[in-house]
Amino acid sequence: MQQIPVSLWTLVAGIVVTAVSIWIGQNHTLMPVQASLQAPLVDGFFNVMFTIAIAFFLVVQGTIVLFLIQFRRRKGDDTDGVRVEGNVPLEIFWTAIPTVIVLLLGIYSVDVFNQMGGFEPAGHPHSAAHVAHKSGTVAATLSDTSEATAAPSIAPTIGIGASPQTLNKPADLVVDVKGIQYAWIFNYPDSGITSGELHIPVGADVQLNLSAQDVIHSFWVPNFRLKQDALPGIPTELRFVATKPGTYPVVCAELCGGYHGSMRTQVIVHTPEEYNSWRTENQIAQQQNLNQVVAINPADLSTSEFLAPHTHDMGISAATLESVVIGH
Repeated sequence: MQQIPVSLWTLVAGIVVTAVSIWIGQNHTLMPVQASLQAPLVDGFFNVMFTIAIAFFLVVQGTIVLFLIQFRRRKGDDTDGVRVEGNVPLEIFWTAIPTVIVLLLGIYSVDVFNQMGGFEPAGHPHSAAHVAHKSGTVAATLSDTSEATAAPSIAPTIGIGASPQTLNKPADLVVDVKGIQYAWIFNYPDSGITSGELHIPVGADVQLNLSAQDVIHSFWVPNFRLKQDALPGIPTELRFVATKPGTYPVVCAELCGGYHGSMRTQVIVHTPEEYNSWRTENQIAQQQNLNQVVAINPADLSTSEFLAPHTHDMGISAATLESVVIGH
């Protein structure tokens, strides 16, 4: 019986490993749902790295298993194994291949970063934010909201995109984001709304101006595939376009203290109509609260009215407080 050449076995094994690696690398469910214009760029890069990792795993582990079987010690064989001093061509091969792969992945990652606007102003024709405007994906219904204005920078801005002063086209929505131990605070300069959650309309070009009050925090939205540090005293920026309505987690990805794990909130991506409703409702509620605060002047309150909210802390009832005040 004619023995199958090793080269043919190697070719078959290579075809099988390639097919399995590509299938697993493109059909895994390791990443959360894509919800931003930038997410497919990051996922494409991740899938390529994962495909290569699967191929290496199969080759290395398959070789180990094959050698364990083929070169196992047979019964009655007490001879020494073949002494191998080294194999220079093989060592060059397994050093050169990973080197080339790492270099290619580095070039690919730089290209992805550039497509996301990392090296260019966010209004540049190649940036993801500008592509959204050019393709018409930004919701037209945002036009009935007031023009978003960005807070002035006090230092050079770091981040995906560029500072508002250099943009060819301003963002549809600007939100000032402050990280504190242990919460995120979102302020909308165009409406004066302050919230503990990020509310944005789908399809809008959103610019986040990030800052930190105390220590370094990191603003991370896994579904957007975006992460940016919030630094004390150094403004940073994150610009993106959400593509799918829903509620997505916001996580601090920088160890910022004892309760770092609880520094979580959510970004709620609305349809343009829902966002306008949320915006209107919060503006009305905020104005009502402001009016109530202005209307109640402590100097105009009686003693019992002023002390009424504190009766529980004083350990007395409202009736007792009233009788004491009347008695005096």
